[in-house]
Amino acid sequence: MATKNIPFEFSDLMVEPGNHANCELEIARLYTHSPLSVSVDILHGKHPGPVLLINAAIHGDELNGIEVVRQVIEKIDLSKLHGTIIAVPVVNVFGFIHKSRYLPDRRDLNRCFPGAERGSIAGRMAYQYFNHVVRRATHVVDLHTAAIYRTNLPQIRANLDNPQAKAMAMAFGSPVVVDASLREGSLRAAAEEFNIPVITFEAGEALRLDAHAVGSGVQGVLKVMHHLEMLRTSRSKKVVEPMVPKATRWVRADFDGLLRSHVALGEKVDKNQVIATISDPAGSSEATVIAPQGGIVIGQQTLPLVNEGDAIFHIAFFEEPDGLVEEQVESYLYEAIEELDDDLKWGMTS
Repeated sequence: MATKNIPFEFSDLMVEPGNHANCELEIARLYTHSPLSVSVDILHGKHPGPVLLINAAIHGDELNGIEVVRQVIEKIDLSKLHGTIIAVPVVNVFGFIHKSRYLPDRRDLNRCFPGAERGSIAGRMAYQYFNHVVRRATHVVDLHTAAIYRTNLPQIRANLDNPQAKAMAMAFGSPVVVDASLREGSLRAAAEEFNIPVITFEAGEALRLDAHAVGSGVQGVLKVMHHLEMLRTSRSKKVVEPMVPKATRWVRADFDGLLRSHVALGEKVDKNQVIATISDPAGSSEATVIAPQGGIVIGQQTLPLVNEGDAIFHIAFFEEPDGLVEEQVESYLYEAIEELDDDLKWGMTS
């Protein structure tokens, strides 16, 4: 017989086991004296377990994660949930309102953690969010997309030297897991100082909703919850073994003009392969973009206008044969689409 959970205290809420509550957490004030609040959902299971924070839109123009959070909330049966979910669909409310990656002072919120109580608006927001939300969690899934005019293959970024973060990353089931160093000021780096493992999911592009990216995110979060024993399932699913690249590299443009890409996300490229062509608007001259070595495309620019030096393709290089990696990525994308057709269509509950 499962042990009954105890009430969960958050801000001015006392959430009883088996209940879902919402609160508006004030994290800053604008110069108009209007409060800037973050909406926080608490899904408190009937049974004890971890406290998983799922947050999105630390960069205000990254929309896919917002929909991932909504669908995860919709699918949770509180009577079967072990532990607690803290769900924050939009962290950077100001950026979201203005369709911007940044805050009013043009700072990147994901370079301001853990923040400062008496700092700039970015520092104050980071401080309030980190201390009142992040530090309540035992584990964190941080949802992102690529920056504007770029797109990412579904992938996890984590510090694989942290055993808990590595286990979460592998459980998520994305085709590629990048061993990403901790950047000063990031949510991942600040949380790790308090022994809170964080994984970052990247998929799709800014200011776009992509059904496949969203479906991949929902599936991955639920798989992490299964790994943490927050959810139980009687259905046996095939476990995807993610590929960990030995390195990744951005390929940059050597020419200004119009970019015509010859490869797609997840596609295998060979060393010295022509992966794009850049021509001047009149078409009187053009240059080719060459893959420096074989690998898989995990990110690329979507805007066809480029300047010399622009980063246009993000390629992951593997120890494994490229064909094996490409097969793994293709299998993941195919299975993700099948699962999306089954039960992850927009607005559909299980």
